Amino acid sequence: MQIHIIGASGRSGAALARAVRAAGHTVVPVVRSAARYAATNQPESPKIADLTDPAALKTALQSAEAIVSTAHARQIPAILAASPPEVKRFIFLGSTRKFTAWPDAHGNGVLAGEAAFIASNRPGVLLHPTMIYGAEGEDNVRRLASLLRYLPFVPLPKGGISLVQPIYQDDVTACILAALAIEWHAPHSIVIAGPEPVKYADFVRAIAHASGTKRIPKILPLPAAALMAAATITRLIPGFPKIGPDEIRRLCEDKAFDITPMRATLGVTPRPLHEGLAQTFAP
Repeated sequence: MQIHIIGASGRSGAALARAVRAAGHTVVPVVRSAARYAATNQPESPKIADLTDPAALKTALQSAEAIVSTAHARQIPAILAASPPEVKRFIFLGSTRKFTAWPDAHGNGVLAGEAAFIASNRPGVLLHPTMIYGAEGEDNVRRLASLLRYLPFVPLPKGGISLVQPIYQDDVTACILAALAIEWHAPHSIVIAGPEPVKYADFVRAIAHASGTKRIPKILPLPAAALMAAATITRLIPGFPKIGPDEIRRLCEDKAFDITPMRATLGVTPRPLHEGLAQTFAP
């Protein structure tokens, strides 16, 4: 299969391109920056197109059979408009941010992209991953591991009882490959996540253990408002990992999801958190 990968120079896109290539398919990279793509050391010559340039994007997607986009889901309308009618599979990446009780531009963009995809009636699937970790250069788990080196304790709203269900990068890639093998006849939407939710406090402890932190930090329950005020101050400290007030607010809501559709439709069983973290911090 010939697969156009939009965003092949990004973390998820580069990982996907390597997996697609290994599976014997032809990769057609579609990127905004030739220099950034060259830094990923991939063999194909890319097609250059900014997603805000309809003419360039239409040229880049000419003759496409299958299109995977790792760009933000807000770009779905532009991609659909530029794609030839012969495309048999669209695979888009969204985000479970669409479920947040604290709407923001990111989540609203996902919702808008999803609405456009469903209305288009084009064949494929929009995959909504939870927090992705384990990718080269990702700044979720690794940033938290860096923060844990500074602190003997970790202040968390509600003591870290809110749930998270992160998914390992290779499992995201496996879901995309599985979606490419399915003959879709209409637009679909599927959440992809880790095997089970865990309390955020346990997530922090697991990262500390896997990253080799000398001491496992204690969890200090604090009001969310106090933590948001402190986050504003820590942003002024050079070298200290930055945490925004909006991130702290989202720590107060559960992010737990049923992955039965992921297992049933895509046939992917995600790896346990301890296994993914061990691979993330492997020497």
